[in-house]
Amino acid sequence: MYPTTRTRLKVCCISSPDEARLAVRAGADALGLVGKMPSGPGVIDDTLAARIVQTAPPPVATFMLTSETEMNAIIAHQRRVGANTIQLVDAVSADVYTQLRAALPAIKLVQVIHVIDERNIDEALRIVEQGVDALLLDSGNPTLAVKELGGTGRVHNWQISRQIVEQASVPVFLAGGLNISNVEEALEQIQPFGLDVCSGVRTNGHLDEAKLLAFVNALR
Repeated sequence: MYPTTRTRLKVCCISSPDEARLAVRAGADALGLVGKMPSGPGVIDDTLAARIVQTAPPPVATFMLTSETEMNAIIAHQRRVGANTIQLVDAVSADVYTQLRAALPAIKLVQVIHVIDERNIDEALRIVEQGVDALLLDSGNPTLAVKELGGTGRVHNWQISRQIVEQASVPVFLAGGLNISNVEEALEQIQPFGLDVCSGVRTNGHLDEAKLLAFVNALR
């Protein structure tokens, strides 16, 4: 388990500079910017994502969610947006991590694991060995004809997530169906490095200040 004294908060699906400022005021440690996806909410174009990145004050991290799996496409996406962290929401080949490190040495790499069954434990530990900076456990399903790569609003099997957190030597974020009603249970059961919330702090698709502040209060 990666040691931590404070659970970090990533607010995902940021759709405007105003939402970014609201998330930062509420105490977000990271902002999630969703690029082109086969399905799911929160997608914004790269020009808007780049504007939001420019508004983020240090030390707030900017996570660029990309569904690209080829090195050149991932690099091009990052250069358009300028985020300091790449969140890979789909599986990539082992050599892509090495190539990204060489091309973008200052950029952090976070790999999403879509938790379905116990096989994800071995998958997560193998990816850690390949040199990512962090893992993010979500509730998508990349095996569907139209891939689900996040934003499902579903809770996955936290028993599997707990095992990944216990065994991984890098920070692990927990995502998927988090809201005010289960945040304390998630902290107690999983003890992740950070929580990643999207739909649980939104009303009609918009970031809801009251929900966000309630979530932050429960988290802190």
